[in-house]
Amino acid sequence: MPYALVMGASGDIGQAICEKLAGEGWSLYCHYNQQKAKVLSFVSDLQKRYPQQDFFMVSLDMLREAEIPHFLDQLFQVDGIVFASGFTFYELLPETKADQMEALWQVHLKTPLLLLQALQEKLARNNNGRVVFIGSVYGHRGSSMETVYSAVKGAQEAFAKAYAKEVATLGITVNVVAPGAVQTKMNTNWTEQELAELNAEIPLGRLADPKEIAAACQYLFSKEASYTTGIVLPVAGGWME
Repeated sequence: MPYALVMGASGDIGQAICEKLAGEGWSLYCHYNQQKAKVLSFVSDLQKRYPQQDFFMVSLDMLREAEIPHFLDQLFQVDGIVFASGFTFYELLPETKADQMEALWQVHLKTPLLLLQALQEKLARNNNGRVVFIGSVYGHRGSSMETVYSAVKGAQEAFAKAYAKEVATLGITVNVVAPGAVQTKMNTNWTEQELAELNAEIPLGRLADPKEIAAACQYLFSKEASYTTGIVLPVAGGWME
């Protein structure tokens, strides 16, 4: 039975990914930081629906490197990892504080790389390891007011392409799913006019459902995707592509 670690399982996209992978027979470590009650609720539901699989809750503040060793001690088998944790700041570069830059770098890149350093041996055991970053179209197109976020998302893409080459002989694939605008709680502060203007810019005329992002991740975790590595897969409705 394969086991996957889903970082950011408390988010809308992370939860949708957990649902898809559980349906494919994966046992899961569902990572959270603050939304313990939400994760407990859907993990309990998954346990009832898939009694032959294992579902664990694991907590880590990705800004605190000192917590990583204890976090790793809870992971006994890892065949796949999804990095779906993240956030952004909406500010011009001159207004962006150094600690905000550091937080974006830490959560989107440094902590994932530290986890991969420690878990690479586990990922390689079955010669069928999977690593997926949930990136952003801003990683290759850029966004004003989110310059640092765009930078770290671009760094995820560059890292995935390089790391995919490094671990190919170990049977590990490394890819990025790059969503466009997604209907998540992050968009609840947008006005109706702002959402209408955004929808008008998207060729398909709507925001993505988190399940559509999860479906791309589901494919990259499949056996059929064993020859797909080092790619960036946009799921953006034609927006910014």
